[in-house]
Amino acid sequence: MIQKKIEKRGSIFWNLVLHGWGIWKLLRSKLGINPGDHFENWLSTSLEKFNIYTYQDLCANRDNIPNLKHRTRQDFKFNPPKMAIITSDITTHTKVEFPRMGELYWENINKLKPSKFVRASMSIPFFFYPYEVKNIPNTGNVADEKWQAFASYNGEVPPAVKFVDGGMLSNFPINTFHVGGIPTRPTFGVRLSTHRQKFSPADEIFGFSGAMISTMRQISDYEFILKNPDYKKLICKIDADAEFNWLNFGMNPKRQKELFTLGAKKGLEFLKTFDWKGYKEIRKNC
Repeated sequence: MIQKKIEKRGSIFWNLVLHGWGIWKLLRSKLGINPGDHFENWLSTSLEKFNIYTYQDLCANRDNIPNLKHRTRQDFKFNPPKMAIITSDITTHTKVEFPRMGELYWENINKLKPSKFVRASMSIPFFFYPYEVKNIPNTGNVADEKWQAFASYNGEVPPAVKFVDGGMLSNFPINTFHVGGIPTRPTFGVRLSTHRQKFSPADEIFGFSGAMISTMRQISDYEFILKNPDYKKLICKIDADAEFNWLNFGMNPKRQKELFTLGAKKGLEFLKTFDWKGYKEIRKNC
């Protein structure tokens, strides 16, 4: 039914009539329509092809990177590669960054499948079941030191938490990789949709709801870029939302190639015009 709506293949009225009660029961009991297990299992299987079964395996694999050389500084030491997966802990109202904050939710993240970080981050409200983690370490502690340090949370540590899509709090978290001063390498961000180029009508219930959600998803990212305008130079914009729906998980191969080609074209255009020397001059004054 959702795929039919996305692809605009006629009315979904009779689908709602036939399946409305079942959808309501799922939303009431599971808080979502799709379990999300298929994606998590697919990702786990994909990683296992590279002998990555745990987060510890992933770290070992990422540490084994090719010999990188600085073009002008032979003695330059590269920092270990960083990974940040953003999700929203709606139980404690926390923007969570995995794996950095993983120890708040699991006793030993080294034995955890990395796909669980991703599953937590992709839980689009109502579309997927929220991702739940039970048996939280230090349950019952009040003003727990780790929770204060990582999340600035001072309340009682809950026995379980639910996660929804990280985009509900931060849909473009380029600030996660922010480094002060003049960077040795640029941090590029890629937007897959147009932003702040038109206003949102909010005169009826659906438009009003959509406008509120869009504001919540973007406001913290806008605030960061407003305070660090140099980051605008680092963002490649791909207006994919003009032709593609972000909820289309059943995109056929032809459309997948069209989306890939659009991204490759926009990426090349961006890199050809990016002025690295000019950007470093801008950062001198930041």
